[in-house]
Amino acid sequence: MTLSQVSIRVAVPGDEATIFSLIQALAEYEKLTDQVTGSAAVLRSHLFGDRPYAEAILADIEGAAVGFALFFYNYSTFLTKPGIYLEDLFVLPDYRSQGIGKALLIYLAQRAIANDCGRLEWSVLDWNEPAIGFYQRMGADVLPDWRICRVTGDALGQMALRGSGVEG
Repeated sequence: MTLSQVSIRVAVPGDEATIFSLIQALAEYEKLTDQVTGSAAVLRSHLFGDRPYAEAILADIEGAAVGFALFFYNYSTFLTKPGIYLEDLFVLPDYRSQGIGKALLIYLAQRAIANDCGRLEWSVLDWNEPAIGFYQRMGADVLPDWRICRVTGDALGQMALRGSGVEG
């Protein structure tokens, strides 16, 4: 396989089952399959519905999807510019180290520049040394001083129910 055989394309309606299967493969790789609770149908509405929440691109070889990136726009108040947040980047194990992840990142960087974005950012699990090394070789800084804060499930519901006044 050569990189010239890889086609990077924007996901379209009908791709949701393929993307969801790649999401499941990513969860398996990260040993997080128990956290996948969605479905291809829900993904379809979030990618292609009346109010899309995210976008996706696919890496195809001979018509078969071998990787994807799912992303959305965010905003930097300090830069006063939009940015792209890469939620997931995944290439099937048999197709790694062939430039596919690089092609997906380059596509997103080009899209960020075309849309006057101030940054392209994402998170990486601290144990995933191969990915960290790859991202650094691509020019990314792994920020040591930042931590992800997340509220989900019952805790999200409890947070929403806290008092009716403004709290600090």
